[in-house]
Amino acid sequence: MLYHQNVEQIEMVATIVSLVGVVAVSLAAVGIIGLVAFVVTQRTKEIAIRIALGARPGAVLNAVLRQFRWPVMMGLAAGAGFAALVSKLLRVALYGVNNLDPASYAAAIGLLAVVVALAMILPAARTLRLDMARILHYE
Repeated sequence: MLYHQNVEQIEMVATIVSLVGVVAVSLAAVGIIGLVAFVVTQRTKEIAIRIALGARPGAVLNAVLRQFRWPVMMGLAAGAGFAALVSKLLRVALYGVNNLDPASYAAAIGLLAVVVALAMILPAARTLRLDMARILHYE
């Protein structure tokens, strides 16, 4: 009976920690999408001029996203370092997993990198589908 209650408590804590993680990743994705959308909106005229002068859309997309590369990498590194420090406090919730498990950190960093990449590409790619002649006409 006591064993069953312990397992239920561990599962409940794991579920709560997982839900908090999903909410955190969702909020981070929404924030990054908003930031990239704002920056791309500020650079819409520049993007239109580049395309009007013959730049390939892929090169323009790469130029826009390049400015986010270092902040994202620094954020991932800082987040991994902070997680390593805080994981000692959450060791109880990490049942059966070492708190400094490299596979867990690699999976989390990979997941966040994919989420960040998608969050950055979506607003920038949406801008490339706009009518550049209309943008330049109104500017």
